[in-house]
Amino acid sequence: MPRYALKIEYHGGPFSGWQRQAGQPSVQEAIETALRKLEPDAGPIHGAGRTDAGVHATGQVAHAELAKDWDPFRLSEALNFHLKPAPVSILAAARVADDFHARFSATERRYLFRLLSRRAPATHDKGLVWQVQHPLDLTAMREGAAHLVGRHDFTTFRSTLCQADSPVKTLDAIEIDAHPVPHGTEFRFRLRARSFLHNQVRSIVGTLERVGAGGWAPSDVRAALEARDRAACGPVSPPSGLYLTHVSYPEDPFR
Repeated sequence: MPRYALKIEYHGGPFSGWQRQAGQPSVQEAIETALRKLEPDAGPIHGAGRTDAGVHATGQVAHAELAKDWDPFRLSEALNFHLKPAPVSILAAARVADDFHARFSATERRYLFRLLSRRAPATHDKGLVWQVQHPLDLTAMREGAAHLVGRHDFTTFRSTLCQADSPVKTLDAIEIDAHPVPHGTEFRFRLRARSFLHNQVRSIVGTLERVGAGGWAPSDVRAALEARDRAACGPVSPPSGLYLTHVSYPEDPFR
């Protein structure tokens, strides 16, 4: 059966997460329902990352096997038609090899976290950022983040519900930039790794926010990491600011 890769964008607000759950709306279910409008016997799709409830994506990837030999452009157009009015969009579709797997073939995942520092409530970006009312120290957050780059045991920054076999991961980069917005500042955290633990990004950002606010010293981040204890983690940031932005493969299926 022909196999297709799908590049997907979605607003996570209305969903219980990517993964199909009984009695709860999910992104996976929305796309599978649209696929069955095209092919009633279409099977399940497989995503590159299982984003949590409220988490967004601008570059999620999934693969599906279909009976018909679809033109990729027509497939994406047909899916977008049947996905309405759900806030899910198929950005691109591509025919891929039979051994391509959206999750297991991936070599890197990239996440963006948007943190708005402003007293006035967010309007246009409500539900798309995490907002705090106090100022944040960019330099201090960068110093704290530097302790987390590399290969470490990330038990401290891992959900107790995480099902990964090992807490050891290699975090390739954390980049933090500040962007002026009306009467405030938006801080953007960009993280890159081959794979992440459950709640790892949100735990890291929540901890670094405490550093930026002055509640933690940058060196406290290393102490928390070395504790290998979930209780040593800072607050977990809300899902509204988190985006899965890119998944890399040995060969880009959408090139």
